[in-house]
Amino acid sequence: MSDGVATRVAAARILAAVLHRGRSLKAALGTRLPELPDPRDRALVEAIVLAALRQRVRYNAALDAWTPRPLGSRDALLRALLLVGFAQLELGLPAHAALAATVEAARALGRAHQAGMVNALLRRATREPLPAAAPEAAWPGWLAAQVRADWPQEAETIFAASAQPPPLWLRVNRRWIQRGDYLHLLQQAGITAMPDADLADALRLDAALPVAQLPGFAAGLVSVQDASAQAVADALAPPGARVLDACAAPGGKAAHLAERDPSLHILALDVDAHRVRRMQDTFARLRLEGLHTLAADATRPESWWDGTPFDAILVDAPCSATGIVRRQPDVLLHRREADLAALVQTQAALLDALWPLLAPGGALLYATCSILRAENAAQVESFLARTPDARLDALDARFGHDTGAGRQRLPGEGGRDGFFYARLRKA
Repeated sequence: MSDGVATRVAAARILAAVLHRGRSLKAALGTRLPELPDPRDRALVEAIVLAALRQRVRYNAALDAWTPRPLGSRDALLRALLLVGFAQLELGLPAHAALAATVEAARALGRAHQAGMVNALLRRATREPLPAAAPEAAWPGWLAAQVRADWPQEAETIFAASAQPPPLWLRVNRRWIQRGDYLHLLQQAGITAMPDADLADALRLDAALPVAQLPGFAAGLVSVQDASAQAVADALAPPGARVLDACAAPGGKAAHLAERDPSLHILALDVDAHRVRRMQDTFARLRLEGLHTLAADATRPESWWDGTPFDAILVDAPCSATGIVRRQPDVLLHRREADLAALVQTQAALLDALWPLLAPGGALLYATCSILRAENAAQVESFLARTPDARLDALDARFGHDTGAGRQRLPGEGGRDGFFYARLRKA
């Protein structure tokens, strides 16, 4: 099997696993991408799958209109391959090569008898525009209604931004190199990037590329991290040396704090031992000291806390991920209405369990990658109402819209992900 055919086969299998077997995109990618030795092929597969998931409503509408009879459940893998084909064409891959490789992929997947249909449908897509669809159509009805209720003036912009591919944001490791010097390294490598005026360590690349192509990535000079996540370090601004990152995996925010201030003593905690090991690998790549990791449940501090208060606590809480749909479009496939109440309960439990660990005068930053009021402003309002020694610290407009109980960045604003920040001070 040629590399071109192998990439289409991998993309179709990943897409079928997400769309028809309910697997998360991250898990499906983690299973299939290691089978491709070339990082450029892995990057291409990921780009194709993401595009197909973002535009699946339009692509499925084309299939429903163009196939003589509906594709059934037994054709799940074929449907996925056709979506892969449409995505390649809209990504601007050369049409002849994309068609040839996708038709061969049909044969490799045991669909030789349908290779002619694949060829015909993809050729039609090169001649005719695919059906249009409102970006909101990709969202479950209950979730779209919630977004409209929370953000009535901004809802259309949210839906549209969530359907677009995001830029690639880099975080320069100031421990080892200044941003201007790293920007020069990128320019020498023929990579165009722009600094961000509000984020001292951020560079924006409008076109994604494999991390292996980033100068000094393996040596820890740079990391990939969205601008909204980078803003966490500024929002927390630890008032002392002892810091807890309570839901730390994959470790980017804890690493950023350590890069900015080597004097900090940071405990990076996560409930999943596998993710803790991945954090350790990240910290090792970045050559960071002063970071300690622990696999433990943040809601049960009696099992791991040594009794010494923290000067600052970061609670980047589990959430609906509605602010990062453009990065994780499978959120719209897997999120259920019942999930929201459970997430709100977990967030409240984290806040209540961790607040006693904060020293007087200390700061706790509550953050989510959600855009839903129930997980954000309403969550903070409820916490303040039941916690007499908690006060809200005002954050400025760099962190997004003022919600009255924190700041909300919406998807796409300034090229950033949707993110919520609330800084709480202990009296």
